Formats: sequence, structure tokens, C-alpha cells
Amino acid sequence: MKRAPSFKAKTTPSPKLRLNANHQQAKRSRSKPAAPETCCPSSKDRATSADLWKCFLYCNGLMDHLYVCENGSGCTSWYKTPNHFRGTVDAFVKITRYEGVRSLWSGLPPTLVMAVPATVIYFTCYDQLRDFLRYGMGYQGSQIPLVAGALARLGAVTVISPLELIRTKMQSRQLSYRELHTCIQMAVAQGGWLSLWRGWGPTILRDVPFSALYWFNYELVKAQLCERYSVHEATFKMSFTAGAISGAIAAIMTLPFDVVKTQRQIELGEMETLKVSSRKPTSTWLIMKRIRTESGIRGLFAGFMPRVIKVAPACAVMISTYEFGKAFFQKLNYERELQNL
Repeated sequence: MKRAPSFKAKTTPSPKLRLNANHQQAKRSRSKPAAPETCCPSSKDRATSADLWKCFLYCNGLMDHLYVCENGSGCTSWYKTPNHFRGTVDAFVKITRYEGVRSLWSGLPPTLVMAVPATVIYFTCYDQLRDFLRYGMGYQGSQIPLVAGALARLGAVTVISPLELIRTKMQSRQLSYRELHTCIQMAVAQGGWLSLWRGWGPTILRDVPFSALYWFNYELVKAQLCERYSVHEATFKMSFTAGAISGAIAAIMTLPFDVVKTQRQIELGEMETLKVSSRKPTSTWLIMKRIRTESGIRGLFAGFMPRVIKVAPACAVMISTYEFGKAFFQKLNYERELQNL
């Protein structure tokens, strides 16, 4: 029995919409019209033109159609072309309609498994590095948040990169945990344990500049707000506003690297499925050049609105909650010290 595939990713709402935009753009850039005479290539043709013959995916005794009609034309009356998303709202509505509301939160466990330790490592390292540079080394100036943020993110990304890879695979394809485990096993068998850090380079190029820009702008905006309202410590609203503004700026400036990182990571398992070697460029700059050639500048900013919608409020909530928690426990510890005197 044949079943139509679902090209929609599965994760929490905003990452799901953003990855759908990136994945849809990646599929359009990879799609090439097949010859009308045949739909089943020979092994020689399949080996020489993997992108051209991505027609079927066989899994668990079922055959999925990946490429059915040439040039997007309808070749049968019963086949319905998979939905394409015209924007963030359109993607949200269609995913909810065809997969249900719960699908917007599927993939949440691996997201939390990745996000919690990453946030702990990231924020702790930033505070320690900032204080060390400021008080231990005696440096002063606006470059301290920039350097501390970049180094903290470098360490956090390196530790969490395998979990990021697993989460991205669960977003890009509907994989069960057993299928995901098999996919990762095959990748490790072919490429070694370093294959779990696939996409580390683009992730570093995206997240390290992001963190440097984010903390630089955050400290700057927060200081300006404190000066404007004549307060010594930023309030919850000030931290929230500064976090949202700095997060949006950093997200826009680093979006091309996010597109490259996503495209590289969703390719995990494609070579194993098709049993062919990949001839696609692996360099970040070559991939960016290819995307620009095939889709223009807009291709490098695929998923622009979903990413901003996700990152800006996430940064605002995270930093304001973190600052509130620090202030609360500092006050609590101070009161305990006074009671012990």
C-alpha cells in the first residue's frame, strides 16, 4: 500500500514553522525535472545523478512518493500535491489542520534535553567570563560582553552539538525514535563519531556571532534604559525589552548561517537511504554560494519571519527570567547574611 509522505517538520511551534520554511526552500533548490520516459532509473544513473532520481523512500515495508509528477503537474486524479507554505500564518494553519494541534509540540522532549543544559552552560560561562575579564583581568569597555558571549556560546555549542543534530533530524522528517537511532548508527558507522558534530561549523558561524551581537546590544540597550529612567538596576520590563531588541537584531544578521546549518543537518540519512555518494559542496561558503545562485539573496534568508518570531521573544523571556532569578537569589542571600550577623 502506498501512502503520501508528510514533509512537515515536528517540533515546538516556532522552530517547526522556521524549519519548514528552510526545508521547503532546500527541496525547491534540489528539485530537478525528471525525464518523462522513465521513473525508475538504473543503478548507474542513480549513482551519477542522486538529486535527479529522488523518487521513492522505502521504509518499514511501505513506499513513499518523493517525486511523482514532472514539473509539479498533476499526473493522476487521486494524487494531491503536498502543501507549500506561503508564509508563517499559512504554515501554522496547514500544519494544525493536517497534523493536529499536538503536532506543533511533538519533538518537545529532545528540545528540552538540548535546551536546558545548553542554557545552563551558556549563561553560567558568560557570567563567569564577563566577571573574570572585568575584575580578574582589569579590562573595561563595551567589548567585554562581546568576547564573553562569543566564548560562552562556543563552549555550549560544542557540548550540545550532537543533541542539536538529533533535534534537527526530528524536525525535518517524521522519524520514530527507533528510525532515528538507526539513522544515527549508520551515520556513525560510515563517518565515525565526528559525524555527530555534522553542522558544527555552520552552527558556530551562526551562534558565536549571534551571541557576541546579542550580549553587546543587550548590555548597551539595558544601560541606556537604566540611564533614561534613572535606575541603578534594570527592572524586569527593561531586561525583557533589551532582550527582545538585541535578539531580533542578532537573529536577522546571522540568518544565512542558520539556513546553511539547517540544510546540512537535514541531509543526514539521505546518502544512506539512496546508497549514493554526495557530490554537494560541504563548505559553508560554497553552500551559501550555491543557495544564492539557485534562489537568490532571498534563499539565504528563508524562514526570516519564523526565526525572528521565535528568537526575539525567546531571548526576551530567557534573559528577563534569568536576571529576575539572579536578583531574587542575591537579595535572598543578602538577607540571610544579615540574619547571621
